[in-house]
Order: sequence, then structure tokens, then C-alpha cells
Amino acid sequence: MADNLEEKLNEEVQEADENTQEADTEPAENEEAEQKKADETPEQTEEERLKAELDAANDKYLRLMAEYDNFRKRSARERLELSASVKGDTVSEILPLIDNFERALAAETEDLAYKQGVEMIFKQFGDMLTKLGVAKMELEGKEFDPNVAMAVSSVEDDSLGDNVVAQVLQNGYMLGDKVIRHAMVIVANP
Repeated sequence: MADNLEEKLNEEVQEADENTQEADTEPAENEEAEQKKADETPEQTEEERLKAELDAANDKYLRLMAEYDNFRKRSARERLELSASVKGDTVSEILPLIDNFERALAAETEDLAYKQGVEMIFKQFGDMLTKLGVAKMELEGKEFDPNVAMAVSSVEDDSLGDNVVAQVLQNGYMLGDKVIRHAMVIVANP
């Protein structure tokens, strides 16, 4: 009986060992299958992660480029506006000299050489203003526009229509579409 018991125990131990080996083999196979799946999944996940990072980097790059382009355009526009403003301020400081040259030309003089000299200087000033884009307003005989002229007086004149500039007392000047100095005028039949 003891031998039977030993044989039974040996058989049971053998069966247990075989079951253990089979159990060890099955999990190993399962682990291998899971590892393959895990290997495939991280590759896909890694690929997806890299694609997401690339998309994020591209989006960031495009936004940065758009922001830089906007900055460049805004800077150029501000530079042009500043240039026009400085040019307008400078020209407005010179305009009283132009007015004085106009008065000098209107004055009667016997010295013809002196008058020609003043005319030449006045012409040089006019050419310089033209190069800078400054234009003198021609308002006499046209309808009064308060956006470009200041009415300092009015007169009743039947030969002129209603609200027409009868006389320009001080010329107005424009730099492009911007008024540098408003003209001072007398308006007929307001």
C-alpha cells in the first residue's frame, strides 16, 4: 500500500508538473501574443503621437508665420503713416515762407532782377513741394467745402452762386488726401 501511495503521489506530482509545464507554456504563448499586440499598439500609438506632434508643430508654425506677416504689414503701414505725418508737419512749417514769397511776388518793384530772383526761389519751393506730393488747393470759384477751407468772412455777390468761394485769403495745401493746412476763404452768398 505504501508503494501504491508513493506511485499515486508520483503520478500526481508528474501530472502536476505536466500541468504546470502546460500552464507555463500557455501563458508564455499568451504573453507572446500580448507582447505582439503590445508591440503593434505602441507603434500605432507612437505613430499617432508623432503625427499629432507634427500637426501641432505645423499649426504652430503656420500661426507664427501669419502673426509675423501681420506684424510686417502693420509695421510697414505704421512706417508709412509716420513718414506722411512727419512730412506733413515739416511742410506745414515751411508754408509761411511760401506765403511770404507769394506776397513778395505780388508787391510792385522797379528792380527786375530782384523780382526774377524771388520768382526763381518761389518756383524752386513749388517744385520741392510737388516732389514731396504736396498740392495747392484751387478753391476760388468752387463750392465751399468746410473740410478743406475755413470761411473767415462772407460777401453778397450776385455774379457768384450760393455758397461759392469768392476769394482765397490764404492758400490751403494737401499731402495726398490729407489736408496739411486749411485754406482761409471768403464765401459768397452763404
